Amino acid sequence: MPVSNKNLAIYIHWPFCLSKCPYCDFNSHVRDEIDEAAWAGALVRELDYYRKLSGPRTITSVFFGGGTPSLMSAVTVEILLSRIVHIWSPSDSMEITLEANPTSVEADKFKDFAAAGINRLSLGIQALNDPDLDALGREHSVIEAQQAIDLSQKYFSRSSFDLIYARMGQTLKAWEQELIRALDMSVGHLSLYQLTIERGTAFYQAREKGRIILPGEDLSADMYDLTQAICEDHGLPAYEISNHAGRAEESRHNLTYWTYGDYIGVGPGAHGRMSINGELYALSQDRSPEKWLKNVQSKGHATDSQNCLTSQSMAEEMIMMGLRLRRGLDLTNFEGRVGQGIENFIDHKYLQNLFELGYMERGDHHLRATAQGLPLLNGLLGRILS
Repeated sequence: MPVSNKNLAIYIHWPFCLSKCPYCDFNSHVRDEIDEAAWAGALVRELDYYRKLSGPRTITSVFFGGGTPSLMSAVTVEILLSRIVHIWSPSDSMEITLEANPTSVEADKFKDFAAAGINRLSLGIQALNDPDLDALGREHSVIEAQQAIDLSQKYFSRSSFDLIYARMGQTLKAWEQELIRALDMSVGHLSLYQLTIERGTAFYQAREKGRIILPGEDLSADMYDLTQAICEDHGLPAYEISNHAGRAEESRHNLTYWTYGDYIGVGPGAHGRMSINGELYALSQDRSPEKWLKNVQSKGHATDSQNCLTSQSMAEEMIMMGLRLRRGLDLTNFEGRVGQGIENFIDHKYLQNLFELGYMERGDHHLRATAQGLPLLNGLLGRILS
């Protein structure tokens, strides 16, 4: 039986964007009008609902994601944070992150967001040249990106920004130059994602019609390897497959996911994993913004599923998340959380083969993918789990 977790992380989903990016498969929506006061009230009601389920907890992090949460007013952010610290106990070092786009309209709010309690900003930059920003459907320019990065470092004690590589027509040399420029601009954390085409996105349809062509597997692999080497040399090694940080600059909120800590998600499509009476539950929200708002207003929450996880489900999730980390899966934590050792859930013969091939290693109470194994992890996981 899994142990109870006294700490809790909170994810707040703001599902609205000014426009839908062609590569995005997140639960984001464009609306002409938004009753922000109604949304703030509904999010508070749902926080109260989860407080009844969770009992007293210490909040280690809050993450405003989306969508584009920087479209919210700072007043709404302050209302939600005030409620959180009123009904739970904040940790002394509670991390409070807000995702933001670098348009001038949103950047003008940074000072107010900081005053409302945000102490970490995550900027969606995605590219550092205007033609690629246009191709990615972004609303900002490179100049706005630079200005937003400068402002984020002025007003927040910690900041990060995202870039996408292996873009249409991108060469290895062009990515090297862009990455070095990004490292010169960063102050401790970068999220660097390889462009993937997800079913249901505009890019998926364009690729099917031959309108866009991405770099091949070999070039994409070279870009990944180059990314690891350059970031390591600049003091921002990967601590997770796509995330790089200097010392003590890792995203504490995301580490909760990867180390399988308790977290809740409020807002349309949000999900969570929370210990209740000694069992771990998977929780998810209605995806439709309108349905979500209606249900919260009528019954106090919009949770559409609350399922008790089996040891097998927990083990699979914990292995898949923990192996994304450079330090790997903590086997002691695994046994304490799942209630059984990892040997009950893996294909030993296949794992031994991965050890011999140099793709996996075990030591220091951790199971981890090697530098050679990490880029192959998605393909390896299906076989590791017995």
